[in-house]
Amino acid sequence: METNVDIEEQSVISDRPVETTMHIDPERGRFPFLFVWAPLPVLTWLIPFIGHIGICREDGVILCFTTSYFVFVDDFGYFSVTRYLQIDEKLCRAISSLPSDKNEERHQNSEENKIVSWDHGLQKSILEYQHHSYNLLTCNCHSFVANSLNHLGFCGGSWNVVSVAVLILLKGRWVDRVSMVKSYLPFAILFLICVFTVFYVSWDFLQFWVIFVVELVGWFLFGSYCCKGLVRY
Repeated sequence: METNVDIEEQSVISDRPVETTMHIDPERGRFPFLFVWAPLPVLTWLIPFIGHIGICREDGVILCFTTSYFVFVDDFGYFSVTRYLQIDEKLCRAISSLPSDKNEERHQNSEENKIVSWDHGLQKSILEYQHHSYNLLTCNCHSFVANSLNHLGFCGGSWNVVSVAVLILLKGRWVDRVSMVKSYLPFAILFLICVFTVFYVSWDFLQFWVIFVVELVGWFLFGSYCCKGLVRY
């Protein structure tokens, strides 16, 4: 991922205590200034680091792109959030004035068509994705989140579906221990089945699994880095 900011020098996760300042409420589905992740049936069972992802407004309402020409607001479908990542708004370099600035300055920046707040950046992505058709392989929920981060200028921009997936995988926090078990237990069961079939039945299941993972991951790597534009972000 190409960025203009050295992530090693500036933490991706805010240093502010999330519990007291951000008012995260998993029961109500409120995750202010975060993007969230949930396991997908079947797909996450086979590849545990791939799932459903959304990004949240300043008030914690989840936005996600799961169908053509429409961005869902406060509706994460049948998925419950299991992981989240808090974004430090100070690293969103496209925001020209933070919420603490004067209203007059915010109005002036708005007239110049600049990003004046977190929600303003998300709104630009919503308007854009209302004109895109959903496709699991070329334009999906990861595409929408990557586009939102690029509008916000988070860590310099240049986000894509792969870098977003890696970020939530490495930096994401579990809502609770039950969420971790719910996300990885199906994969663990399938893995044990795979081991059993290899030793007692045949290699066919393992071969299918490996081919599926390599082809799917390879597609997103190719579409994000080798043939830019093939996978939207």
